[in-house]
Amino acid sequence: MTLEILKTKEDLRNLIDHYAYLSDDKKIAEVMDLFTPDVTYKVYMGGALVADVSGRENMEKDFNYHASLVKTYFTLNGQHTVKIDGESAAGISFTQIKMIREVEGKDILTDYSVKYDDSYVAQNGKWFIKNRVAHFMIIEERPIS
Repeated sequence: MTLEILKTKEDLRNLIDHYAYLSDDKKIAEVMDLFTPDVTYKVYMGGALVADVSGRENMEKDFNYHASLVKTYFTLNGQHTVKIDGESAAGISFTQIKMIREVEGKDILTDYSVKYDDSYVAQNGKWFIKNRVAHFMIIEERPIS
């Protein structure tokens, strides 16, 4: 494995980690900077397509709306495997996301186990997410005190 491949793998891992950090802090405008302008983002829950958004502008609206409903996010990234082909790459990553929302005066914790299928592109020496498909594999909800 060359030093260039190792650097690219580190850059791509940092990209998905920055997505998590910024999302947890609800810095949605900064999250959008991690995507190409023509990004596509699909979300599957229980195998059913529940969201299909194209373009950063549309995605930013959706993300801002969703963030307005959430009191707290906490994300933990796990495995991340990539296949690099010059200025493009494909990756799979696994994530645990916890969200706290208020429902009828009670804090509800939703725990998501997510698999992301990503396509990345390098532009001007920087990597971006071009396509993201989120598979919410396990969803658990419970009140917390």
